[in-house]
Amino acid sequence: MYLYTPDEIDKKRAHHQAVIQGADDVDVKRIGNLGELAFEQFCREYLPVELWAWENEEAIRRCNAESFSGHDFELFGYTVDVKTSRDVSAFRPTTLLANDDADDIIVMVWHRDNEDGLILLGWERTETLQSKVTSQETYSGEEPAKLSHLAARPMNELHELGPNTAHMNQKPQNPYAPGDRVVKANDDDASVAVVVEVLPPEKDVSLYGQSVSGEAVRVAFPNMLDEGPGDWRTIHAAKLASYCADQEIKLYTYKHTNLAYAENPYVLGDYVFKTEYDDPDTAIVVSVSEDAEVERNVDVVFRKHIDGNADDPEYIPPNELSTMCEDLKQYSYTHDALSFADVTS
Repeated sequence: MYLYTPDEIDKKRAHHQAVIQGADDVDVKRIGNLGELAFEQFCREYLPVELWAWENEEAIRRCNAESFSGHDFELFGYTVDVKTSRDVSAFRPTTLLANDDADDIIVMVWHRDNEDGLILLGWERTETLQSKVTSQETYSGEEPAKLSHLAARPMNELHELGPNTAHMNQKPQNPYAPGDRVVKANDDDASVAVVVEVLPPEKDVSLYGQSVSGEAVRVAFPNMLDEGPGDWRTIHAAKLASYCADQEIKLYTYKHTNLAYAENPYVLGDYVFKTEYDDPDTAIVVSVSEDAEVERNVDVVFRKHIDGNADDPEYIPPNELSTMCEDLKQYSYTHDALSFADVTS
């Protein structure tokens, strides 16, 4: 068995995709999405990537509605359905078959109440489940009242379904995640960009007509995001890919080794706070100096000074900040004395 621990990006995407899908029961769909993410991590770690495919990878990465498919994964030519439940009785053979008997393999995933951990219990062939149910009805009779059999093979035995191939670790090597601030590596004049989506290593991506040899990262530049219909900084990083797709915001693709974390990640319009303060007020970046000799290179104004409403301040587009704040007191800080304020919903 394997324990999968979803991070904040996984949880947000699983939930938002369920909402976009228009699921009748968003909670059930979200948990199902987390189960698929758990199995995808297992496949990525232990199975040759050329021999499995996740049907809903792009739908969950971009929080889009899924295209109809009767199964969740294809593995060694078999169709696989992932069943995720808090109720262990859902994994009894009769229950599994009643819910889905069309796929070749069923993977069973149990989750904790607060969804902070999921356990990959095991898997079984549908034909084996059918044989067990039939033989029990014919020869065995009813199960003991207090002891039900859960037919499940160990997760590690999945590789035995495939050909005798060398183990291929396809775990992504790039360190970036949605929301990270990056620049083009080895470029002194590079502009700060925001990571929007990180593509899996097997994704075939072309750049200027050439196939990218390595993992691809798609970024957006803040000035383009600022041209959108609202305050993109209030959108959780997990939903940025969905937002950019909906608003047709141009994304730029880079090989992950051609990027570097931005030393000074701040740009006009960012929400920040002074890191060392215990109860800091939120401020807005109004200018950033690119002069290396300027120590205090980030100028800010405090949100509560703009309209007097610190609890529900009005959104000011970054291109209007200089006019709105020209009569307000500005404060200068070194960029490493600041942190991003969480204003996401």
